[in-house]
Amino acid sequence: MAFLYHGGGILLGAFGGPGPEQFASSHHWPVLLAYVVGAAQVGGGLAVLTGILFRLGAVCIIAVMLGAIFIVHLPHGFDVSNGGAEYAFTQLLLALAFLLTGPGGYSLASRLPAWLRNL
Repeated sequence: MAFLYHGGGILLGAFGGPGPEQFASSHHWPVLLAYVVGAAQVGGGLAVLTGILFRLGAVCIIAVMLGAIFIVHLPHGFDVSNGGAEYAFTQLLLALAFLLTGPGGYSLASRLPAWLRNL
């Protein structure tokens, strides 16, 4: 759910988020990159939440968390109360575990064609 919240803020300006133009300018990036980051967060969050394209969603979250750790949080250290990488690192490790284990029994992946189930 955290990825839907933050991704929605980047991609759509939802929940008081910056929207793609402001997000991109705050990092001195092209706007296209803001759309990619927001889509990876929303898509990754939906994939993990539903189990559809679960591993692909986990990869999206891993990529976003690596960026968040190295670009935003690591300069502040590890402690989350100082803006550090602690929470982002935890999310990275969870996404890595999801990638390795795959979706669970309550996943909607079983409703997908066989060739899509392992993504």
